[in-house]
Amino acid sequence: MSDQDFLSEIYIYPIKSLGGIKLLSSEFTQRGLKYDRRLMLVDENNKFISQREFPKMALIKTEINDKNLICRTENFTDLEIPLEISGDKIIKVNVWRSFCDSYEYDNETNNWFSDFLNKKVRLVYMPDSTKRKVNSDYSINNNIVSFADGYPFLVISQESLDNLNSKLFDKIDMNRFRPNLVIKGFKPHFEDENKIINIGENTFFIVKPCERCVITTIDQEKGVSTSKEPLKTLSEYRKINGKVIFGQNLIAKNENGFLKVGDKVSFLNE
Repeated sequence: MSDQDFLSEIYIYPIKSLGGIKLLSSEFTQRGLKYDRRLMLVDENNKFISQREFPKMALIKTEINDKNLICRTENFTDLEIPLEISGDKIIKVNVWRSFCDSYEYDNETNNWFSDFLNKKVRLVYMPDSTKRKVNSDYSINNNIVSFADGYPFLVISQESLDNLNSKLFDKIDMNRFRPNLVIKGFKPHFEDENKIINIGENTFFIVKPCERCVITTIDQEKGVSTSKEPLKTLSEYRKINGKVIFGQNLIAKNENGFLKVGDKVSFLNE
């Protein structure tokens, strides 16, 4: 550890699989960073959709204005919606193996996304009352998670990306991997060699390597997949048990906390 080991970037993705927001600081709970993936688009069968099927979802950029979320993309009027909603009607939505109680947004909001994707979709919100459980094989204490694929936090070191880019002809940005936390000052993939990471005054358990999918091949500015990279190159040196691995999933030790860019980072392997 040195004076240069620190949290360098923080990201949230209020709507699963849409553009992220870079922050200087954030509150968090065991569910994840505040507002991270509390909203999600679902199809006619109430099943989540993502960039895996609709790469152009990357073209919808997001920003937060007070307690509202602004969604913005070319040739569409900006959409401003509340980040939290309630109501009498609960619908059960499917994300991977989970089925979660959620609130549905209004028709005007749903039509905006449906028109952009040329597919009938609905936007839903996960209320605090919904307790989506982390995979019990990796849970520390019956932990919960938002609409993220499986875990509350994802960390990647800048050096891991730098190492990958040294092997690529066309360099890529960190946003291909959609992390929550980016750390700096360590050797590549040092996050894989430890069991605990301390960030500022907060402790996180490193519970599972992140298995990468086709979303990493999607240019987040163009909304299309133009090559097999970086999966092709990663598979040559980051394949473990048949899966391409990049980054680590985390679970917070405490029920809540606060993170800011510049927080000191240290690891424990015990």
